[in-house]
Parts: sequence; structure tokens; C-alpha cells
Amino acid sequence: MRVLLSSFMQTNDNVIATPAKALPTPRLTGLDGLLWGAIGVIAFSMTLPATKIAVRTIDGEIVGLGRALIAAACALLLLCIRREHLPARRLWPRLAITAGGVALGFPLLSALALKSVPSSHAAMVVGLLPAASALLAVIRAGERPSVGFWISSAVGLAAILVFCCARGVGTLQGADLLLLGAVLSAAIGYTEGALLARELGAWQVICWALLLSAPFIAPVVCVRLWTVGWSPSGASLAGFAYVSLISMFLGFFAWYRGLAVGGIARVGQLQLMQPVLTLLWSHLLLGETITSLHIATAAIVLASVWAALHLKRTAQNQAAL
Repeated sequence: MRVLLSSFMQTNDNVIATPAKALPTPRLTGLDGLLWGAIGVIAFSMTLPATKIAVRTIDGEIVGLGRALIAAACALLLLCIRREHLPARRLWPRLAITAGGVALGFPLLSALALKSVPSSHAAMVVGLLPAASALLAVIRAGERPSVGFWISSAVGLAAILVFCCARGVGTLQGADLLLLGAVLSAAIGYTEGALLARELGAWQVICWALLLSAPFIAPVVCVRLWTVGWSPSGASLAGFAYVSLISMFLGFFAWYRGLAVGGIARVGQLQLMQPVLTLLWSHLLLGETITSLHIATAAIVLASVWAALHLKRTAQNQAAL
């Protein structure tokens, strides 16, 4: 692990050696971007089951926000060891957007939702994340997606909504709305963070974003601890440790690195694996039953996201010609 992390940081430092204004768009590096992206997806795939375990005996708000606080402490230590300089002032608003998405929005909303729905259910909704990230990447890059892209994305969204209504006896549950908000938050954080990683470096982005969010998170977590107390089980502590150190910290090292050098939409396709992996972890770790409705919804979402990204890539190729 030490060798892998050292190699990552050395390579990452090379990426940001050029001043920010002179940086060209990174050249696609195939295996490099896909490898780091795959490591990130594997790390993230256990987030929902680990969160579900954590919220059994730990308050949802403490899990959702406290994970970022612990990760921020690790980030501060790493930045001090590396003697990193503060980012340029012009980058702080974009870091705030990144922090709002990945350090506040997704962790808190998903933790609250998992108090009332299984992680296998949440995995289906979070399956929309690749399409949402690609859509925001299109908007941020000023591209014009084809009609087919919009249709494919709409089909995936419709499948998720039908699934949620079927599970909620004809209506959307409050947890489903929380999960949709979590997806939007993560997509915003992924997209802005990936663009920032091309200027700051992958691990620097998540570290500075976490530090930026810490002053706002700490008072809320302290008040919540005082209000509800702290008496977690060993299993909940293990789940909390995972989402704090892996999902909220180390996983982003690999994920932002992959998105930055391999392309947001291209490497983002690897998240097609995430709902399937999450379903597997939910079954193995939590004993949750995987129904035919789960499988059918996952298949439709995967197909629609793949089609949306394929059509987006085709449109880009045609525009290049």
C-alpha cells in the first residue's frame, strides 16, 4: 500500500508540475486512468453497506457528517507532511462546490436515507450516478448532447422512479428523495473535483475540500453527539471507519486521479459496475435479499447509462470530424 500511494503521489505531482494556467487538457492515458478509476469504484462500492451497518447504532447525521470530519483530520496531517501550499484564491469557490457535493451532500443524505431503506434499494437509485456525472460534465464542458443521450438518460431515471414507487406501494418514499439528492450532490462533486484535479492534483483536491468543510461540520457533529450520545457497537464502528477512511478519503485519491487523466465520461463508465458490486456486498455483509425487481432495474439502468455515454462519445467523435 505504501509503494502504491508513493507511486500515485509522484505521478500526480508530475501532472501538476506545469502552472495551472498553462495546463493543457490531459491526454487520455488508457490503462492508467482506467486502473485508478477501477480502484475508486471498488472502494466506493462498499460505501452503502458500510453506512447501513454504521447507522444501526450510530446516529445518521453523525455518520454522514462525522466521516468527513475524520477524513479532514487525515487530510490535514497529509498536507502538513507534504508541506503543501494553499491553493490559489480563485480555486476556493470551486473547492467549496466540490466539498458541498462529496463531503456534505452525498454522505449526509445517503446516511439519512439508509435509516429506512436497505442498501440494495439505495444501490438502485445511486445507479443513476454515472449518467448524472456525464450530464454535468456535458454542461460544464459546454457540449451539445444528442437527442439519443437525453432519451437514454430519461429511460434510466424512469426505471429508478418505477422501482422506487413499486417498493413504496405506489409513491416515492422520503428516503428515495434523499437518495436522488445524494446522487445529484455526488455528481456535482465528482465533476467539479475532476476538473480541479487537473490543476491541483487528485489527492490535493479531496484534502483541501475536506479541510474547507471541516469548520462547518465540526459544530454540528459536536451538538449531535451531545444530544444523542455515543454508544456504537463494534460492527458500527467498523462501518464508520470504512466510510471515513476509505469512502471519504483514500477512495477519492484513486477516483479523482482516474477522472482527471482518463476523462470524466470515459472513466465514469466504470461506475456501471458499482450498483452490481453494491448488491453483492449487501447480500454478503447484510444478508439482504436480491429480488427480480432489483435485477431488472439494474439491467435497465446499466443499459441506459451505457447508451447515454456511448451516444455522447459518438457525438463527440462526429463533431471532431
